[in-house]
This record gives sequence, C-alpha cells and structure tokens, in this order.
Amino acid sequence: MLEERALPRTRLRRTVVVSAVADADDRARGPTDPTGVGVDPLGDPFLRTRIAPPSRPATYLRRQRLVRHLDQALRTPLTLVNGAAGTGKTLLTADWAAGLREPVAWLTAEEGDVRPGVFWAYVLKALGTCGVPAAGALGLLTEAAGVDHRVLATLAAELNELDQPLVVVLDEYDRVTAPEVAEQLEFVLHHAGPGLHLVLVTRTEPLLPLHRYRTAGELTEIRAAELAFTPEEAVALLELHGLSLPVHAAHALVDRTRGWAAGLRLCALAARESADPELYLKEFEAGRSTVADFLLAEVLKRQTDEAQDLLLRVSVLQRFCPDLANALTGRTDAEPILVGLHRANAFVEHLGHSWYRLHPLFGEILRAHLRVRLPGLEPELHRRAARWLLSCGSLPETLAHGAASGDWDFTAGALVDDLAIGQLFTGLRSDDLDQLFAGMDLEATGPATDLVRAARDLSRCDVERGLSHLHQAEERLASAPVGPAAKLSCALLEALAARLTGSPERAEKAAEAADELQREVPGHLLDKHPEVTALLLTHLGSTRLWAGRFEDARAALTTVAGTPGGSSTVLPREESMGHLALIDYLNGWIGRAERKALAGVSEAGRLGPSQPCASGPVAGTGIGLLVLAAVAVDRDELDRAQALLDETDLLSSTAHDPVMAAGQAMARARLLLLQGNARTAVEAAHPDVRAVVPSPWAAGHEALVASAAHLAEGRPDRAAEVLQGVSGDQPACAVEAARTLLAAGRPSAAVDLLDSIAVLRGRTGPAVSVRGGLVRARVADAAGDTATARRLVEQALLDARRERLRRPFLDARPWISSFLSTEPLRELAAGWLTPGPSRPGEPAAVGERPLSLVAAGLSRREHDVLERLAAMMSTEEIAADLCVSVNTVKTHLKSVYRKLGVNRRNEAVRRARDLELL
Repeated sequence: MLEERALPRTRLRRTVVVSAVADADDRARGPTDPTGVGVDPLGDPFLRTRIAPPSRPATYLRRQRLVRHLDQALRTPLTLVNGAAGTGKTLLTADWAAGLREPVAWLTAEEGDVRPGVFWAYVLKALGTCGVPAAGALGLLTEAAGVDHRVLATLAAELNELDQPLVVVLDEYDRVTAPEVAEQLEFVLHHAGPGLHLVLVTRTEPLLPLHRYRTAGELTEIRAAELAFTPEEAVALLELHGLSLPVHAAHALVDRTRGWAAGLRLCALAARESADPELYLKEFEAGRSTVADFLLAEVLKRQTDEAQDLLLRVSVLQRFCPDLANALTGRTDAEPILVGLHRANAFVEHLGHSWYRLHPLFGEILRAHLRVRLPGLEPELHRRAARWLLSCGSLPETLAHGAASGDWDFTAGALVDDLAIGQLFTGLRSDDLDQLFAGMDLEATGPATDLVRAARDLSRCDVERGLSHLHQAEERLASAPVGPAAKLSCALLEALAARLTGSPERAEKAAEAADELQREVPGHLLDKHPEVTALLLTHLGSTRLWAGRFEDARAALTTVAGTPGGSSTVLPREESMGHLALIDYLNGWIGRAERKALAGVSEAGRLGPSQPCASGPVAGTGIGLLVLAAVAVDRDELDRAQALLDETDLLSSTAHDPVMAAGQAMARARLLLLQGNARTAVEAAHPDVRAVVPSPWAAGHEALVASAAHLAEGRPDRAAEVLQGVSGDQPACAVEAARTLLAAGRPSAAVDLLDSIAVLRGRTGPAVSVRGGLVRARVADAAGDTATARRLVEQALLDARRERLRRPFLDARPWISSFLSTEPLRELAAGWLTPGPSRPGEPAAVGERPLSLVAAGLSRREHDVLERLAAMMSTEEIAADLCVSVNTVKTHLKSVYRKLGVNRRNEAVRRARDLELL
C-alpha cells in the first residue's frame, strides 16, 4: 500500500475526489450509496465504474515532484491538470489521491454529461458516497436537460458550512462541453468558499473564467511541459519494465517522444519483446508501432475531416503557420482549425506569432499515414511548401523542402539567386547544405545546378570535375537570362579555382569581374551574405601569396581579417589571419606571425572545438597551426612542431591548396633535416600540387632543403649549384642560402647574396636579420676581424632574445660557442639560449619571457580547466569541481590543446607555464 501522507494544512479535512477512468475496477468502489436513488434522470442505472478510482499498473512510476505540486495546490481553490491524451494526467491525480488520508470518490465525465441534469446527478451521487448532506437532493434531479437552481444553491451552501473542505476532482472534463454546466460549476465553486477545492483533469481549456482565478492567485496549473518525463524519470520507468537504458540513450528517447508518458510506456512494452531493446528504443519505426495505433485512435480520428486532412498535409513540415497550411490544403480554414487543435491538446504545439509544430512522434506517424492514405502526394506538398517559403524569404526551409520534392533546378536556383552559394564553404550550415545537395539528380541541368555541382567538387579539391561543371555553368550563363547573383557566384568559384590551380591571372580576372557584378547585385543580398566578398578576397590573397606578391596579398587579406560578421565569415577571417601570419613568417617576423596565427586559431574556436566551420579547401585552423609549427622549429621546440604538423595533417587530409601544401612541405622538411633525415627531407620538401605558375618562395625553400642534403652528404659544390636560383626577392630563403654558401666554402658569394637583400631591411624581421648577421659575423671571424664578429653576434642576440629565436645560434655551432662564453654575450644568452647562472638558494635565471600570446584566445572556462589540469586533477575531478559534465571538460581540453599547439596534458601545462598562463 502507498504510504499515507499528512495533508499540507494544519487541520484534517474531509476529502472527496471525483474522477473518471473508463477501465476502472468495481473493487475500488467506495461506501454504499446512502441516498437510495439507483437511476439517473434518464432512467438509466448509475454506473459504478464512473465513481471508482482507476487502478494503477504495477509499472506505474510515482513522480514525487508532481505529487508535491498537487499537495501545494491545496492552498488554492482550483487546480487544473491539462495535457494531451496519454500524458499521465489521470493516473497522476489518482496516485496523489490514494496517498491522502481522507476517503476518495471518483467520477468519469462522459459524452452524455452535456445534459446538466445527468452531470449533476453523478456529481451528487459521488459526493453521497462520502456522506455529503447535499447529496440527498439527488432525488430532486429528474430532468436530464436542466437543473433546478435550488439544487446548486443547496449544494454550495452545504459545502460552505463545512469545517473541513472537500477536494473534488473532475477527470476527463474536456467531455463536458455544455456552457451551462460550466456556468453552474463556477457558481458552486464561487459560493462554496473555502469548503471546496476543485481539481479539473482535462485535455482542453475548460470554459471557466481562468483569468480571474490567475489574477487572484487562486489557480494552480500543471500542464504538458511539467507532465513530460525527464530523462532520469524515463530511465526509472524503463527499469520498472525490466529495461536498462543509459542516460544518454534516455535523453535521445525523451527528445523524440518529448517525454510523453504513453509513448514511453508503449515503447517500453514493445522493447521488452525485442531481441535488442536498446536498439529498438533508438530506432523504432513510429509509423509501425503501438504508439501509432494510440495516436491515430485517440487524436487523429477524433478530429473533423478537414482537421484530419490538414494534419496529414502539414506533417511534412517542421513548423507551419495558417497561411502555409492553407497553401498545402488549398483551403482557407487553417487558422481556426489550428487554434482548435492547439486548445484541444491534439499534439499541435504553439511556437508563438501564429507558428505551430507537431509533436515529433505524431509527425512521424502522420507522414507514414499520409503515404498510405494519399500516395504520391508528399513530393507535391514539399514543392508547394518550398515555393511558399521562398516567397517569405525563409531560405533554409525552402532548400530543405525543395530537395525533398526532388525539384533540383528550383532548389539550386533558390540557393544561387539568394547569393548563398558561399555557405557551401563556410558557416554553421555548410555541412548540412553539402549533404542536402549530395542527393541532387544527375538529370537536373541548368546554370544553377552546374554552379552547385562545381562548388561541391571544388570544396573537396576535385579540381578536374569542378572545372568541368564550372565550364558548363559559364556556357549556360552566357545564353540564359540570369541575374547578377548567379554571375557573381560564378566569379566566386572562378577565384577558388584560380587559388587551387595556382593561377594569379585567373584570380585577378575573377576579382575584376566580381567587382563589377557587386555593383549590380542588390545591396541587401551583399549585406545578407558577407561571406561572398570575404571568400573572394581570401582566394585572391592566397593566390597572390603563392605568386610571391606578399604586399598585394596582404592588402586583400587584411580587409578580410577585419570583416565583421557571424559564423559565415569565420573561415575567411581565420584563413586570412593564417595567410597573413605566413607572410610575416616568410619575411622573418616570427613574433608577429605567432600572434596572427593564434588569433586565427582562436577565431576558428568561436564555433566550438567540435563544430566544423567549413567543408572548404582548407580545413579549419590549418594555416595557423602550420605557421605555429614553423615558429616552433625556429625556437627549437621540435616536439611541439611535430605535434602541430601532425594536427595539420589531420585537418587537411582531404583538401590541399598550393599555399597550404607548400607551407607543410617547408615546415616538415626543415624538421626532418634537424632530425637527421636528409633524404626524407628532400622528398618531403616538394609540395604535391599542380600549379599554373610556380611559387618563388616555395621553390626557394625546396632548393634550400636539397642544398642542405647535398652539404650533409659531403657535396658542397652541388649544394652551391642548387642555390643559384635563389634571389634577394625572397629574403628568408636568401639568408638561408647565404649560410649554405658559407658552409660550402664560398664566403664572397654568401656576402653578395646578403647585400642583395639589404634594401629590404625595413621589411624583414629578426629571423632574417639574425641569420644574416650571424653569416656576416662568421665571415668576419674567418677574416680575423674578431671585434666586428663580436659586435654582430651581440646584435643578433639582442634581436633574437625578444623572439626566443634559438635555431640560428644552434645551427652556428661550434664556431659561435667561444663568443657566447665571454661577457657580455654570456649574459645576453643566459636563460633563453644557454643555462642562466644560479646562486645557492636562488632559482636559475630565466631571462626575459615573451608576453602571453594565447591568453586572449583562451576563454575564462578554458583557463579554469587549465588551472585544474596543472593541479593534476583528473577529467572527472575537474568536471565535479566546475559542476559541468565530463564531456564538457573534454571539449574544453581539446580547445586548450589546439590553442597551445600540444597533444597531451603535461605538454599543455608545460607550454602554459612557458607563456605565463599559470
């Protein structure tokens, strides 16, 4: 038996619960009828099942949060339990009543209760089972169609005089539709005063002045949202059915059923018969289940023919409004039908502003029913919806329904005409759009479909197929009456094709064409899609960078890096920052390069570490991480460089553009050389790309690696010969070439090459000046000019210390060691290049540390996780300490690792301490 609970009020009360469940058992019958009246005003015997409490199944789950709410509701005169069929309203109320100390009686409202005399006869009959004096007036109710006012007044007066209030619950009150009954009930409730607490259990809004009770604070409401099962309650319910379900799977089931009690119970019953219950609960077909039988019988078939037709047709929509529903039905009656369905809790949810949606399971079942009742209609409904939504400017839904209808010319045209083709490359919806157009019919032919096919191919760097579709699109655009948006989309793809093929001339032509077309495109489309201009300039800047036109590239890329906007411009901004970082690195500004690269990595992190930001030619953060790897090589942080290069391999495993490929080849080859793998370095130095125009800086670095390999294998003449093509136009390559020429025994050639880049002194950074200075210092030292050599080494140390530029000094061993052992050079090198001096009781000097470059990129929560990581806390301990889930901590850790350029927690802590983040 259920444990008895004390009522919330301090004094005991007489409690009568009047409820209804058609399948109740006679064994739950209350005391014998004291009135002696055995028939209702129609002359029919009273049905005892209507005044008996419903039996609760053995698998019923008591939900204490709802029971407590009903207990608290006793402080108000009226309680409303309102929800759709199967939400557990009746069993909840019955379970609550069974736990009270006072006797209970139940009443089922039925269709016949539209006659006031019959309704009140049953009310008095139920009250009589508990000895209410007014129940003696039952014999006065002889007319089914009406009620003598004296009966109601007598009942209200008797209730008002009670010392202990009565609790009256009317279940399935939605069946009582007569306005006069509602007026009479309001009269009794009002005049009964504190002697009556009324609980209405209903699917619909009762015809009572609820606003008056709300305003006075005299109404307690329990509605669908509160009746819905939580994931934890769903797990407990399934356990009562002998099923064990992980919480994450319970979350998915609750999302699909929206916590609907009957749906969960019916699923549990069916899952028990399945060989794999967990798989069944995850993948069950709603249209072929007992859930479908319940909803079709309890909801759909209770509606009018017009309402049924509307429900079937709108089932193809995620959301709908009356005008959209009318477009699908061909009628004009959607608004009153939808309002009625919502009020009737017919699994039609109101989203606000006249928009609605179906309960997910109900929608699934209706779609399956639609295919049976109206076969072949579904594509036409999607087609009508797509055209209506396009007229209202809702592009995502337009594309979804256009694709579902199979009308690919319309769907691709809608994307292109909206100037949204750039969203195939960048933004939160890029993957969704790619998947949507993956099913595009090959028979669909037109400029728009060709443009979309070209975009999808180029996004995967399938240049040959992409160019083929782009050529077809250009031919059709030339002969078809199309708007400027389609032509601008074509120019965008031309710029991307130029980038992927290393064709500066093609990129400049595409940019010029785009500049002209942007004057013709409506301004609101350009404002709506800032990613188009951002992508164009990014592709142009990347192509210029490939060609070695650094300043021209910087001009285009800087514009993009400063572009405001949301998720749609994240990828162009991140790529532009990465390209700008690469330009700085190639010019020797490794500190600037690191800052820009980290800013790009942080920009990509705005979408979250687990959220892809593009399906474009360069995966998110690839360029930035590549630059960070190259900087790590210059600082002799070889483990970190290796980790960063490995990550760039993962990010760009399916997509390479020339700049990315050349940058990877450069950094990886340099690392391999330092690791003693000269031959492998030569193979890695060649970027695997086909470009119309060769890149001077890529060719220069490839020559440097080949020369270093020859030098390592004892062929100095061959090493010098390979470097003949390196000129002063590429300062980073030139200083490395000068060092190699010096090692090959050609000091004059080395100095001449350095002199050729002297005019670029203001545009080149420490990485160039330090290397050049050390070459000159060695030449001076070899010539016996020790003072000049010492001065040049001192200046190199000053320039390198700010950047922690260690590699040039390590490459200069052993000749430079004698200089570093003397003052003041020893002091300049201490702590960052060589071990610092220490005294007893004092830590070793660490010299100047660089400012933290990633502090701004780490969020506050990522800082919190990093601090706990340094305290040797486990992932589970961090989650508990921060009151978040373990998965959330793992997500933050991935982001921290990426921003710090590491792969392991101990590396992250070490790197954070180096950057003074801890």
